Amino acid sequence: MKKFEIVTHPDERLEQKCSKVTIFDQKLHDTLDQLFDLMMEHDGIGIAAPQAGITERIAIVYLDDESGVIEMINPEIKYIAGEETDVEGCLSFPGIFGEVKRTDQIVLSAQDRNGKTFVMEADGYLSRAIQHEADHLDGVLFTSKVTRYVTEEELKALEEEAE
Repeated sequence: MKKFEIVTHPDERLEQKCSKVTIFDQKLHDTLDQLFDLMMEHDGIGIAAPQAGITERIAIVYLDDESGVIEMINPEIKYIAGEETDVEGCLSFPGIFGEVKRTDQIVLSAQDRNGKTFVMEADGYLSRAIQHEADHLDGVLFTSKVTRYVTEEELKALEEEAE
């Protein structure tokens, strides 16, 4: 199996609507494992299959907290509430950060690596990360939602304030 690499903008695969996963086999498990490794190698908190050149509805979010690794196959956001604006970045847009308005609370329905459907609620940063990755599967890039770009200096200042 070939090693995955991060696909960066303007690669056209990033703006394609991905196809539904219908086969839950060892190849899918290997893809999920490789996507996770690629995300960790690049210090990401989420990755969607198109970011590795795969146009299937597969994404992973990992905030390194009690929510654990969330593998989402064919994810659908079933409920939204609230609103918040925060800074986002993206592995496919290195060095670019911007403020994005998103829903604060969601209910997600997706399948796991074995095809079993699960439903989960998320809010705050987890909700944001799931929405960001789900957008990738519809060919929607975070840059299309940015209300204001943020420089790396501003980002460092914000991170220092949060500490």
